[in-house]
Amino acid sequence: MRNERQASTIYYGWIVVSIVFLTLLVSAAISTVPSVLMIPLEQEFGWARSDVSGAASIRILLYGLMGPFSAALMARYGIRKIMVISLALLVVSMAVTPFITKVWQLTLVWGVIVGLGTGSLANVLGVTVANRWFVKYKGLVIGMLTASAATGQLLFLPLLAKITEEIGWRYAVCAVGGVLIVLIPVIAIWMRNHPYDVSSAPLGETDVVKPAPFTGNLFLTPILALRSASRNGTFWLLAGTFFFCGFSTNGLIGTHLIPACGDFQIPLVMAAGLLSLMGVFDLIGTTMSGWLSDRFDSRWLLFWYYGLRGLSLIYLPFALDMGYTQLLVFSVFYGLDWIATVPPTAKITSDTFGREKAGMIFGWIVVAHQVGASTAAYGAGIVRDWLGSYTVPFIAAGLVCLYASVMAIRIRKQGKAVQAAV
Repeated sequence: MRNERQASTIYYGWIVVSIVFLTLLVSAAISTVPSVLMIPLEQEFGWARSDVSGAASIRILLYGLMGPFSAALMARYGIRKIMVISLALLVVSMAVTPFITKVWQLTLVWGVIVGLGTGSLANVLGVTVANRWFVKYKGLVIGMLTASAATGQLLFLPLLAKITEEIGWRYAVCAVGGVLIVLIPVIAIWMRNHPYDVSSAPLGETDVVKPAPFTGNLFLTPILALRSASRNGTFWLLAGTFFFCGFSTNGLIGTHLIPACGDFQIPLVMAAGLLSLMGVFDLIGTTMSGWLSDRFDSRWLLFWYYGLRGLSLIYLPFALDMGYTQLLVFSVFYGLDWIATVPPTAKITSDTFGREKAGMIFGWIVVAHQVGASTAAYGAGIVRDWLGSYTVPFIAAGLVCLYASVMAIRIRKQGKAVQAAV
């Protein structure tokens, strides 16, 4: 059945994309809070950097582990309901954060609870929405939704740093909670789970098809999807490169760039501005990456993204030592590549495993990403306490990115072998 209204009105999928973009934007803002709070918490409570890094590491790990199960929950209960529940959980977390006085409390709230809440709003959400609502422009949509994380840094990080510096970190956390409270009714009223809910077809198709009901076990179905994908060499290459992606982005730079700048007496707000600048250029780079992944071989895109990121990270310790101008150069160059790897990785996943399974399998690939990020978040804090600087973690991250670029080339060979076997 052809949907006549689709030709004469705005496709509702774009409204859904806007709501998800806004949700992921706010979720990204929450993810940046630990980097802003690291030094204030050290100063107020005398905690070691590895203590705060440990909580951030747990949050990052749970953020990834929730992905496959979040995809199953969305399939069973609907995207809208899971989004509302997740945001409500985050509101509770923001409300209790100002009363934290112990490391174990920080770990429970910002490690476990925030990790579960943001994990349900992970990249899996964007991939699920793109796969359900779009055939045409799918890569572009994934790029836009992925770029929302950068936009969250752009809008919130300098503001949170300013609030923290002028009136205290507790007010910064409360400001994030207020934004979450405003966002919940927007989702409850306008979010839709599937094109069928508005009598529409995915953009690029003409048939309005009712989604198949989820009949599997919420716990076992993602596990079975992992077992099936693990037989495919492409899965392991994607998971391996994404491990290094997480190691070199939100785990390392997202968590430790601000405190690393503090080691060189760069003010908090100025350091937050550097991450914000990365957000500006990543918004451009990741959206463009989605556009490119619709047109070019995603494997070679990954080769260039990881290679250039590796070079920029090797340059970072020298930029920190030379001054603010060199850090600006790093921020622009690195920012263009911050999470540009997500659209081609998601596209390869969808092309290899099919639209129906792509959400859960990409969720497991994101688990590898977050394991890498968790390793870097905690490990870099420990190395900084041992050696007094971040030089070794930054250069190590650059080297593993260069190795990931070589892995990306092998995805091409493995993908051909898999297709031939099928």
